[in-house]
This record gives sequence, structure tokens and C-alpha cells, in this order.
Amino acid sequence: MIHVYTGDGKGKTTAAVGLAVRAAGSGRRVVFAQFIKSMPSGELAPLEKLGITLIRSRMKFGFTFQMDAATKELCGKEQRRILDDAVAAVRGQGAALLVLDEVLDAVGATMVDEDSLRTLIRTLDKDCELVLTGRPVPDWLAEAADYHSHVKKVKHPFDRGLKARDGIER
Repeated sequence: MIHVYTGDGKGKTTAAVGLAVRAAGSGRRVVFAQFIKSMPSGELAPLEKLGITLIRSRMKFGFTFQMDAATKELCGKEQRRILDDAVAAVRGQGAALLVLDEVLDAVGATMVDEDSLRTLIRTLDKDCELVLTGRPVPDWLAEAADYHSHVKKVKHPFDRGLKARDGIER
């Protein structure tokens, strides 16, 4: 089944992490790929301790809206590598859950081709659950999803100029 967690509110990655923990706790193999994000984050060590395969960027790029064309191209190449590595890991391990965290933002920034997601959905083993998170959701994906949760921001400390805090936002 396909799970989509979208919207401008806090909690999309948290929901995906929770499902990954639940699946791993039930003895399932999990691959968790993070797109766009490259900074250290509090969920990484516990996920690894549970035996979850993590795939992330090997480089730090910052926010997409701050990137020049050359940096955006390099970042895009790295995002496509993450997707390729995640798909290879799922197929190699026979994983029961694949999380593509922030992949929809990578698609929205034209760093990952939308057709790559269509192909993945069409060719992924039917016993593997797929989770996609991010803000923009193409209409075809909203239609294809079995679960679609929209997280709406009402308030967020970032709006007051507060940076992400360890253990809460990262």
C-alpha cells in the first residue's frame, strides 16, 4: 500500500519514523531514505539501532531556495543517487517497508523525476509498503495513495524566527 504524508505542518517525518519503528518492531525489514535533508537528526541513531537501513545524502547542501544553479544540479544528482540506492536496498533485502522521506520536495525542486516515482510504484514488490513525505503532492499520487494524511500548520516557532531544536525538529 502507498502512504502519503504531506502538508506544511510539523509531523510528516515523525509519522514516517513511527511507522518505520512499528514495522521494525514487528520483525520487518525497513529501508528509510531521506531526501533534501543532510544535517544530523535525532531519529537516525535509534533507527539504525533497530536495524533499519538508512540512506541519506553524503553532502550538505542547505535549503534549496538558497542554492545556485551549480549547487542545485549537484544536489539533484545526489537525490537521484539516494532514490537508486533505496530501490536497490529494498530489492536486495526484500524489505517490507520503504520510506522516502521528503522525496516529494525533491520532486517539487525538480531534483528527482516524477516518472521515477511512477515507475517505482508500478514495479515495487506488492508486499512492500511505500511511504512518501513532503509538501507538494502530484494529483496522480494523491489518487494512487491508499493512505493520504495532510498535516496542516496552524503555528510553528520558525514563524517567530526560532531555529530547529535538537530532539524536537531535528
